Amino acid sequence: MSMLIIHCTCADPESAAAIARSLVEERLAACVSQLPGVRSTYRWQGQVECADEVLLLIKSTRERHPALAARLRELHSYELPEIIAVDVSVADPAYQAWVESQVKPD
Repeated sequence: MSMLIIHCTCADPESAAAIARSLVEERLAACVSQLPGVRSTYRWQGQVECADEVLLLIKSTRERHPALAARLRELHSYELPEIIAVDVSVADPAYQAWVESQVKPD
């Protein structure tokens, strides 16, 4: 199965929505779910930081991942955006077919 779910956190709802729309319009993602209310704690440049973020759950394929990751880095406001791809081992066959059909380049 080539389906992936890519996690990416964003600083605010506006930037999350803009990234989500671009990825779907450019056929890099079939669907992007935006989960507000994420509180992240992390170490950055020697300091422990906390931030409210929006988590994107990006549905795509292994084949589109390189282009998707490159585009995320271009669109994202963070110096080092979170781009974590998780393999989907089991999915409804009809949903998987839909995802694959939506990310095929024109």
